[in-house]
Amino acid sequence: MFTLLKEKKEGHRITLQAGDLWMAELMSKHAGDAAPDYKPVSGDIALLLFSGGTTGVPKGVILTHKCLVAEAWQLKVWNDHVLTEWDDVVMMIMPLFHVYGFAGVMGTSIMGHNPLAVIPNPRDRDDLVKTINKVKPAYFPAVPTLFIALLEHKLVKAGKVDFKSMKLCVASAAPLLPETKRRFEELTGGKLIEGYGMTELTAAITLGPVEGKWTPGSAGVPLPDVVLRIVDVETGEKDMPLGTEGEIIARCPQIMVGYWNRPEATADMIRKGWLYTGDIGYINDDGCLFITSRKKELIKPGGFQVWPREVEEVISTHPKVAEVGVAGIPDAYQVEAVKAWVVLRQGQTATVEEIQAHCREKLIAYKVPRYVEFRAELPKTLVGKILKRILVEEEIARQKAAK
Repeated sequence: MFTLLKEKKEGHRITLQAGDLWMAELMSKHAGDAAPDYKPVSGDIALLLFSGGTTGVPKGVILTHKCLVAEAWQLKVWNDHVLTEWDDVVMMIMPLFHVYGFAGVMGTSIMGHNPLAVIPNPRDRDDLVKTINKVKPAYFPAVPTLFIALLEHKLVKAGKVDFKSMKLCVASAAPLLPETKRRFEELTGGKLIEGYGMTELTAAITLGPVEGKWTPGSAGVPLPDVVLRIVDVETGEKDMPLGTEGEIIARCPQIMVGYWNRPEATADMIRKGWLYTGDIGYINDDGCLFITSRKKELIKPGGFQVWPREVEEVISTHPKVAEVGVAGIPDAYQVEAVKAWVVLRQGQTATVEEIQAHCREKLIAYKVPRYVEFRAELPKTLVGKILKRILVEEEIARQKAAK
């Protein structure tokens, strides 16, 4: 049935285009050839990965062997006193076409000599919890939406899934909300830390402390050999004081070479050896990085400034909320208004007024969502990032249809 109905639809079977080759045929054709005499060096291109495209058109990111080795060594140093080489199982939930999976998770496994348990389809939650029970992973890197989904799984709620093997869990590729961290650590007895990074930086450049003090809402501190600065959003040159928001820029050995065939985009991203992330945040007195929002996601209702993550963190603390995404939409009164798309926990009901009242307790008036929409699920990329671009596009289309 899979071959008949789903194989082609889900991308397992394709029709070759002119100039394309099947890998098996290519290997057969050259089966008798001698091994190439070429040995790659650190500066050679190793990967061409595409950025997520959650807020725009994806671009090809060029990464070298040096990028991959630097990232893997940084993560090994970070995890060394927690994970046991050769024995502790690393669970591969992220796809290998994503930098988190390829450089982050697989790199951790290779450098740490740890077995890698590969999950073919993490969206099959029943298979995922069955595999967790079977292989007993010690290291569990994923995205925040997956931790939320596991917390809501019927077998997990019934206490039929053993999470006690998990020494260390890592959430990255999207913001980890404090409420998700609290609930998952209670479930596992292990540590759930947040990381921050991007494809252009070969995965993570900050991680939360594995041991010691955790600062709520923080994305951690820089990994070894990573230098961070917070600069003013307008010019990108002036360093901002501790505790003051600005654009996050980084200098480290794993910065990409550039974008494939996009010299202008590359020049805008990398300036004088610093990579400009486009993310907004600040560093506190303890050196912890806080991500406020994407530079392009800033909402300006009535001329004020609202960062979506702040609103998302407040809404996520509502006991009935499972997931939330916040973005700006066109509005006749405010020009741009704050809207929240909310997924409730199983069996829960809520009203727009209830969510707004919860926000008013913790947010100034202009940050409270003017609009709230309840959904059964939110659109996501294959790695679990909420596609706010799609939500906004759907809202704009709905507004046009209503005119």
